Amino acid sequence: MKYNQLKISLCFVLMLFLPALCFADDMQSAFEKGNSFYNKNHYKEAISTYTQIINAGSYSAPVYFNLGNAYYKDGDLPSALLYYEKAHRLSPGDDDINFNIRFANAKTTDKIDEAPEFFLSKWWKGFMLAISANALAIVAIVLILLGSGTLILYFFSNSFTVKKVSFFASLVLFFLGIFAVFVAGSQVSYFNDNKQAIIFTSVVNVKGSPAEQAATLFVLHDGTKVNISDNNNGWLKIKLANGNEGWLKLADVKEI
Repeated sequence: MKYNQLKISLCFVLMLFLPALCFADDMQSAFEKGNSFYNKNHYKEAISTYTQIINAGSYSAPVYFNLGNAYYKDGDLPSALLYYEKAHRLSPGDDDINFNIRFANAKTTDKIDEAPEFFLSKWWKGFMLAISANALAIVAIVLILLGSGTLILYFFSNSFTVKKVSFFASLVLFFLGIFAVFVAGSQVSYFNDNKQAIIFTSVVNVKGSPAEQAATLFVLHDGTKVNISDNNNGWLKIKLANGNEGWLKLADVKEI
């Protein structure tokens, strides 16, 4: 009887997890197929394959990054930058992603210098974005588990020295785990609070107010990244890295 119950339980577990495993295997096969198209210089086919993966709900930094590369090779700079930036949000410390963003930005028409930033703010931003939020979450779990293990050692050890070391070690590990959670949360909040978009229209007249008849303040071109600060009936208030602000139509951009 117990043997039959065990078989039923195992079958139930397989029924739950087998579809997920098959889906992951299918996505990996599709990813490799997209890479094969890319390596053969069939960029449109690679774009189609990577896009199917994303539309299926399976997106990651490598998929976004390779899709950006395929768009770049296909001559679509705004789309390349869009997906490089999406990859950056998932893996902000990746050197290859950051290099390609800089390289692609050098090809855009608008050269915008960033406004000076307070050194402590710049340092914290660099530190916060050095590791992805997912990696930080894993680090936090490992540290907290290690802290729990050393705390258990503290309670069950008969040695005063072991108790002392394990107690303070558990405090340090718990603190580091909580700090990793804090940094991960700060990173997620940073990207959620800083809404950005890439311009897709070849030439955009940025207005002084959300109206077609408003005066044009300056002109932007496709591929330029803008920060979104407001939304008003199909118009977006944007701010550039140099501090310039204005309004443009929602249809002129795609949000990262």
